[in-house]
Formats: sequence, structure tokens, C-alpha cells
Amino acid sequence: MKILIIEDSTDLSDNINSYLTDAGYLCEQAFSREEARMKILFYEYDCILLDITLPDGSGLKLLDDISQSPNKTHSGIIIISAKDSLDDRINGIKLGADDYLVKPFDLSELSVRIFSVIRRRQYNGMNIVKYGNLKIDTLSRKVLFNDNEVPHLSSKEYDLLMFFLSSPKRVLTKETLAEHLYGDNADVFDNFNCIYAHVKKLKNKLREAGSDNYIHSVYGVGYKFEE
Repeated sequence: MKILIIEDSTDLSDNINSYLTDAGYLCEQAFSREEARMKILFYEYDCILLDITLPDGSGLKLLDDISQSPNKTHSGIIIISAKDSLDDRINGIKLGADDYLVKPFDLSELSVRIFSVIRRRQYNGMNIVKYGNLKIDTLSRKVLFNDNEVPHLSSKEYDLLMFFLSSPKRVLTKETLAEHLYGDNADVFDNFNCIYAHVKKLKNKLREAGSDNYIHSVYGVGYKFEE
């Protein structure tokens, strides 16, 4: 799962980045409204952490822009702010934020809220996600096929599976998969061998549990996930 941290305090941003990375998230950072706007324009995120007081303008204006963008409807948004007034909370929610967390906050609480927002946004709040004969427990990250447990998935393999499940029957390009799994670092790849390897390992592990072939290659483009 990919997180964008929009926070002008380098120390706080780095602390959040370190904690969430250790928790298994892929994080990117932006320190101004314009830098964040450019990242959101070119990349997609599962959750955006937004400070509303930024050096080049209000984060609420950026929040409004995000909410009005039709291709960003799956991004959960959590405002992280030192402002604790009722008006600020109401304005943030009205403009499209999913949650509002007042500084200072415990990083473990932030992690729980991120998980809740992503689960609510992508999987209608369900702890158990089902597709065909696949069943995924999003709390334990356990994957079952016809009640047979799929061998342990790496973090990248699990993220890849959940990304496929969030867009069933949609053709996902190799570039899209690389950007989802590696963020900005995907731009430096000379080829997509790492994507081929992740997909191959995921398919093999699903097959070990007796799974049907859910992942279909689309020649010259990428992959599609469907029964």
C-alpha cells in the first residue's frame, strides 16, 4: 500500500516515513503544496497524509483539488494538523478528508487510522475480502483458496495481489504495477524484470494452494486479474 506524506516539518515527515515503512507501507514525501500537487498529478496513492499548513499555501486548497479530480477517488485522505478547532475539522471533512488527526499524535494511532481508511475506501470496511474462491484476511494478511492457505507472501507479493483485487478485470500495465510497488523509484528501472518476477512468484504460490489462474498476461501491455 502506498502512502504520500505531505508535511513541511522534515523531522516529523521522516519519523512518519520511517515508522510506516517498517510497518510495510511504501511511502513518498512532499514538503510543499506544489511538490505534492505534482506527485498527485502523476502518481496514485492508497492514502494521503495532509498537513493543512504548508509553506506555499493552505493544504485545504490542495484537498479541494484532490477531491475534484475524478481519477483520485480511491485515495483516502487523513488531515494531520496542529489546528484543533471544530471549524477546521468540519471544513476538512466537507472538502473530502476521511479523517482528521491532531498533532502531536502517536504513530501507532496514525497507522491504525490509515489501515481503517484504506479498508473502508477499497474494501467497504471489510476485514475479509473475497474474490471467486480466494479469501483474504486483511488483518492477518492471510490468503486462502478454498480454505487452503496460500504459502506466505512477501510484502511486495501481497501488495501486488491486493492491487489486482482492487481493480479486477482491468488491464494493468507493467508501468502501473512498477509505480504502485516502487513509487518514484520505478522511474529508474531499465526493464520490468522485477515485475515479471513478482507476478511469477505470486502465480506459483496461488497455484500451490490449488488456485485457478486468476492472473492473465496481456501481450505487450501487462496483466489482468479475473476468474
